[in-house]
Amino acid sequence: MNKSWLYVGLTSLFELFWIFGFNHAAVWWHWLIVVGLIIVDFQFLYKACEGLPTGTVYAVFAGIGTVGTALMDVFLFGGSFNGGKLLFIFIVVVGVISLNIADLKDEQKREAVE
Repeated sequence: MNKSWLYVGLTSLFELFWIFGFNHAAVWWHWLIVVGLIIVDFQFLYKACEGLPTGTVYAVFAGIGTVGTALMDVFLFGGSFNGGKLLFIFIVVVGVISLNIADLKDEQKREAVE
């Protein structure tokens, strides 16, 4: 597995950590932790972009963040879950997977030309 994908996973996970922190930060030192998580998150994002196309990294990062935040809202913060939310989560996941497949095909075409 490409090490850059590990960084994509870590940046996506840390994004969910600092989003969770936004919901629970109550005093100044909580906010320091949130800012620290954001800094670490963007370091992982930077490292992921060194080895993968930026569009792919951002699509996966944003997709996991979007789906993860929606699920955190339901399971951790008492939000509602309905068919519409499920449908749009499915659309986000299909979009991210499709974009990755398209990028892979583009990369394979470029390698065949070289």
